[in-house]
Amino acid sequence: MPLDAKTAAENATLMKRATYAAVCVAVLLVVLKAGALWFTGSVAMLGTLLDSLLDGSASLLNLVAVRHALTPADQEHRFGHGKAEALAGLGQSFFIFGSAGYIVYESVERIMTPQPVSHSAWGIVVTVIAIGMTLGLVAFQRHVVSRTRSLAIEADSIHYRGDLLMNLSVIAALVLSGFLGWEWTDPVFGILIAGLIAWAAAQIASNAFDQLMDRELSEDERERIKTVALSHPDVINIHDLRTRTSGVLSFIQFHLELDPEITLTKAHRISDEVEDEIMKEFPGSEVLIHQDPAGLEPLSRLERV
Repeated sequence: MPLDAKTAAENATLMKRATYAAVCVAVLLVVLKAGALWFTGSVAMLGTLLDSLLDGSASLLNLVAVRHALTPADQEHRFGHGKAEALAGLGQSFFIFGSAGYIVYESVERIMTPQPVSHSAWGIVVTVIAIGMTLGLVAFQRHVVSRTRSLAIEADSIHYRGDLLMNLSVIAALVLSGFLGWEWTDPVFGILIAGLIAWAAAQIASNAFDQLMDRELSEDERERIKTVALSHPDVINIHDLRTRTSGVLSFIQFHLELDPEITLTKAHRISDEVEDEIMKEFPGSEVLIHQDPAGLEPLSRLERV
């Protein structure tokens, strides 16, 4: 059973707004950081500029992916289009790894051939502005993810959370290199920033791969499903619990073991009641339950509860 129409529409609107906000913030940050790089020549600033460029590209990709993922299921895609989000997240990770490698290359070049950082004050001002804008965006994205569990929005949020650390690193590099003359600190911080970017990319790739490979929900979530189902007084047991996610949807299916003497009508009613309770616990899920007479089917190839 899918989300009710009102909640689904609200979630879709939130996700779209989050993608628009991310693209707008990324464009503004690119313009500001490009100006700061022009004045300072800082490799750390270059690193955060490249990251913002990639963030903008990734956010634009997310905008397209989210709109596609929210397309209702059709005759050719019975389970919907949610995996477009995972594909977008996987694509983002490759872009981010590439930017991390380029930053490391530039940083090593700067270590071998040190260059002074100029106009550090301008770079610091721009970075402080970037931190404020990024904090606002991340707060909104976190709200959207808590409501929708969108992988694409979460991937974008990981980018921008990493940006907060990067921007603090840039400030440190500009102060130490520009005001204290420690030229080596700028490329060193550039390498640290590259490490943060690569770590974020690895997280995004892992999450996207799990969803594309239909990985089960966490053990804690599976236990919650079992607890809800077994809390019904007429349920004897459940088995063959299978779960997966696709975009903002979770798919849950299992066999419900009931008294073999009850009528089919009563079995159907019990199943509907269990389904409703699971839907309350897992909003945004689709639940498929098969009713079995208890004790009739032996334990088989898959996990039995």
